[in-house]
Amino acid sequence: MNTHVHFCWPKTIKMNIDLLIENLTNPALLFFVLGIIAVSVKSDLEIPENSSKFISLYLLFSIGFKGGQELSHETFSAEIAWSMLFGIGISLFIPIYTFFILKRRLSAYDAGAIAAAYGSVSAVTFVTAVSYLDSQQLTLHGHMVAIMALMESPAIIIGLVLISIYNKEKTSTFSIPSVIKHSLTNGSVLLILGSLAIGLLTNAKHAEGIKPFTNDIFKGFLAIFLLDMGIVSGRKLKSFFEFGWFPFVFALVIPFLNGCAFAALSSFVTDDITNRFMFAVLAASASYIAVPAAMKITVPKANPGLFLPMALAVTFPMNITLGMPVYFMIAQHF
Repeated sequence: MNTHVHFCWPKTIKMNIDLLIENLTNPALLFFVLGIIAVSVKSDLEIPENSSKFISLYLLFSIGFKGGQELSHETFSAEIAWSMLFGIGISLFIPIYTFFILKRRLSAYDAGAIAAAYGSVSAVTFVTAVSYLDSQQLTLHGHMVAIMALMESPAIIIGLVLISIYNKEKTSTFSIPSVIKHSLTNGSVLLILGSLAIGLLTNAKHAEGIKPFTNDIFKGFLAIFLLDMGIVSGRKLKSFFEFGWFPFVFALVIPFLNGCAFAALSSFVTDDITNRFMFAVLAASASYIAVPAAMKITVPKANPGLFLPMALAVTFPMNITLGMPVYFMIAQHF
């Protein structure tokens, strides 16, 4: 028995190193790095805003539609029900515990906004993770798209409640129904939920007709989108370090620990490697679309110069380089 373990671990470590190298040479990631380089050398390279928005909409539409098609082949089960509750639980737990870590160094407004961002999810990170699964010849289960959408709102609500309780001025007022409505009608959430529903209702023959659009060009659009994300990240990163080391370390360490922990804890609700990997990615990601939009309206005193670079310029690159191979390893072997 001991001999088997002795020889098994080196093989596992080599496999995971190969997986990391494979991820680091992924064209989508390399285009992200190119975007950062373009900013650092002061290039005039940029993706037009309208084109960037179209690509964002396309990625959300594609992943939602494909998820709906996968969901149409699934039978609702106790595992799916528990998985949905587990996802909501993640989005409630993370903002609560991170708020009290952040509040030691930051104002209640900033702590609440950042906690909400890290409790919520990044649709772009989710899309990149789907591409990562494709590279491993694995397919996303459709119900994980629904879980991702369900995890947007709870974290925003928790963040706003904590701000309301702990801000010293007691001037932050909001309506929970309006927050829920804003979260559910946010463009990215509405599109991915709507595409999921349409994919669920569309029969296989009609879905095959648009497969070249939803599947074949997906990775190419993802690469261009990540080039744009690299350019945006490079610009945000410049002013970020004015806030000291704490936001950087938090954005690097906390989401990584969340991803590792929930890759393991998800074994209580599912044994499926792809589901466990996606739970890890969702727990490790941070919203830089839905949460900033919500905070801009409800908590204007929260500083977007903090939570946007943390999510976009630190956490996102960490997840697509180091994070995903490690989460996948834990999902496989824990």
